[in-house]
Amino acid sequence: MSEDNKWSKPASPPPPLFLGEKERNLVKQVNDEIIERVIGQQVLYFPIDMSRTNFHPVYGEAIEKTFLHPIRVYALVEYGGVETTYLEDVGLDKTTNIKVNFHKRRLTEDQNLFVREGDFVRYGEFYYEIIKLNEPKQLFGQIEHRFEVTADCIRARDGVFNGS
Repeated sequence: MSEDNKWSKPASPPPPLFLGEKERNLVKQVNDEIIERVIGQQVLYFPIDMSRTNFHPVYGEAIEKTFLHPIRVYALVEYGGVETTYLEDVGLDKTTNIKVNFHKRRLTEDQNLFVREGDFVRYGEFYYEIIKLNEPKQLFGQIEHRFEVTADCIRARDGVFNGS
């Protein structure tokens, strides 16, 4: 091939278009504004105090948990309704669940908060325990940039959590 071939392969690939730090910051800014100023749903988040809670050395569980002060977090909340089930020898049981969709960068960068299973949230006048976490959405299809944390929560029974 000749040296003047203008269609030769470049030494390194070009940077991705519209997928850089500026675009990620724009997406964060738009999400923050929509979640906080337009939708406006919020929960009180009660993180476990890791330094004062006595965890079992082998199983990593704690019978009594100590919580930090609540933190107001704007999120998208999906109310799952009331589900009635029949339990053998007990009777009817009603449970309520919600799904809380947190904006990951808003939590970690702006509020220094990391969502964990076992923490509690207050939505409306009820307390819910986080039982399952997921990070289902990638930003621009990039695996290293996930921007949502989804928490499946069930309503705490009376006396399990008092909110203090």
